[in-house]
Amino acid sequence: MAASPPRTPASALDSDIQAKIGQHLRAMYDDVVRQGVPNRFLDLLAQLDKPSGQTGKKSGGGAGS
Repeated sequence: MAASPPRTPASALDSDIQAKIGQHLRAMYDDVVRQGVPNRFLDLLAQLDKPSGQTGKKSGGGAGS
């Protein structure tokens, strides 16, 4: 694998471009946060929080066994 050439000031992103990328990333992140956690994931988390005897399934039969 060839090493990438060292970065020079000419190849670095200019601060206006960095700021614009940052604004877009923040907007995307905010959108994801506003969507919340899907009910299916909440159900799975609730099942994981229960002691192993309350899930209705036998323990020890998972993929790691």
